[in-house]
Amino acid sequence: MTVRRLDPVLVDRIAAGEVIERPAAAVKELVENAIDAGARSVAVAIAGGGRELIRVVDDGAGMTPQDLELAVERHATSKLPDGDLFAIRSLGFRGEALPSIGSVARLSIATRRHDAPQGCGLVVEAGEKGVVRPVAAAPGTRIEVSDLFVFTPARLKFLKSDRAEAQAVSEMLRRLAIAHPEIRFSLEGEHAGHFDWAAEPIGEEGLLRRLGRALGRDFPENALRIDAEREGFRISGFAGLPTFHRGTSAGVHMSVNGRPVRDKLLLSAVRGAYADVVPSDRHPVLFLDIGCDPRSVDVNVHPAKSEVRFRDPALVRGLVVSGLKAALAAAGHRATTTGGARTLDAFRAVLSMGGTGNAIPRPSFPETTNWGASPPSTYASPPQAGFSDFAASSADARAHLAEPAPDALDRPLGAARAQLHETYIVAQTREGVVIIDQHAAHERLVYERLKAERARSGIARQPLLLPEVVELDPVDADRLNAAAGELESLGLVLEPFGPGAVLVREAPAQLAGGNLQRLVRDVADALAEHGTTGSLERRLDHVLATMACHNSVRAGRRMRPEEMDALLREMEVTPNSGQCNHGRPTYVELKLSDIERLFGRR
Repeated sequence: MTVRRLDPVLVDRIAAGEVIERPAAAVKELVENAIDAGARSVAVAIAGGGRELIRVVDDGAGMTPQDLELAVERHATSKLPDGDLFAIRSLGFRGEALPSIGSVARLSIATRRHDAPQGCGLVVEAGEKGVVRPVAAAPGTRIEVSDLFVFTPARLKFLKSDRAEAQAVSEMLRRLAIAHPEIRFSLEGEHAGHFDWAAEPIGEEGLLRRLGRALGRDFPENALRIDAEREGFRISGFAGLPTFHRGTSAGVHMSVNGRPVRDKLLLSAVRGAYADVVPSDRHPVLFLDIGCDPRSVDVNVHPAKSEVRFRDPALVRGLVVSGLKAALAAAGHRATTTGGARTLDAFRAVLSMGGTGNAIPRPSFPETTNWGASPPSTYASPPQAGFSDFAASSADARAHLAEPAPDALDRPLGAARAQLHETYIVAQTREGVVIIDQHAAHERLVYERLKAERARSGIARQPLLLPEVVELDPVDADRLNAAAGELESLGLVLEPFGPGAVLVREAPAQLAGGNLQRLVRDVADALAEHGTTGSLERRLDHVLATMACHNSVRAGRRMRPEEMDALLREMEVTPNSGQCNHGRPTYVELKLSDIERLFGRR
């Protein structure tokens, strides 16, 4: 077969297959053009999931008739004035979007410069460009794309349902809106999740308000400010607390110089920063913008420009990990406000059931009851002598006899007042009540102590008077022997002791008196689960978390009031104490005002 030059329209359709693979990609290209044109308002409307109609209206700079005629030509753009592909400061730069869309759909453009007396319009159908004509148009640009892929039926077969395509458009536009809070964005269309987000003032307050709209109204009060800089790179934005997590990574939003990206390197850095505080099957919620010199990043490595390549990827990953970890550590004991809200919702659900099912029947009260008044004296009853026989050391029975320190109620976690079911500590603050899971909280405290010891001077070891033999599966024994060097740095000194057994000679001082048989078996399981992949530090942290679980206060142990208060005080000064090693919250806080509403006092 002879070699021949392809028809220009066919070339555009091939390019469209790379750039415009679905309606969301077409919307992305058009909205990016609007942002590059300096728009402060972008309105998007779709029909049929974007297949039947896409309309994008902006109030940007607009185009002259000469620019409009050239804009639909292949590789014609105003965004590379000096032709330098290594210093790209705009979102679009290839000049492929409009000709690619025009080759697979019917494209109509109406535009007008702000200083022009009238606008101009152009229609492109199946790659055939019409004549530029004068039209009535508002300042800015209005683009309509109808019957997308009508000239490439094969592409239509690979599209999903109208609902799925509309949701993809909505997700894409939300990502652009998060990266550019200073611009008003609106979306209309069936299944698209209509929204209209006003432009926000430039700065952290405006960004946080936009994030509240996009990531949920609970996000701002559960977010940590991120701001870190290193060697010409800067990350800024807001990251959710570890206990404010989601089931998918859809809540992870990142941009590079204002360009939304889903880059594997950056996602890996986020997972690494949260690995110690979020369950493995959950994902954090955050937005980070990475600012740098355009010459330090290549944005031309992916047809859809959704991935980037940094000149120094290790530097960027390290900056993201360290910036996030520093913010999480500075948050200390903070946990999400949604924990208390979920607890109150559970109470309300039980109360709303009335006397049905197994719920406790609600008493009926006269309509004239004054909820704010004190109960009449006839309700009082003499103390029951039987309760005086409980042991004084039991926090469940006599915690009220231990007066809190004068300033304890003003502390973030308050003063311990009781222990329920020998598992949960109830503390009182000036503004409400805090319920603490004693095992989860102490597990995190022990873990942080072990990590601090390892970083400072190595974990203190305690030799065993009588070394202990632990029998295991031969595979587990070999795994432990292979990791003996790592385990020794963590304070656990093991030696081979025949097939399928190890000898424990030394153990971490923090774990003295614990069940070494169970500890060694759990460490073997942790090594098997974590495998040989990942950094050495992450493997060690994983083993340390397993060790910490063995020396923490167990559920079912009674604690004295002074022990409970000491636990609360240590939580307040320990990083990441708002969640345990498995990512579960260590406490929930109930505001007094919410409790009063629950009982009808407000």
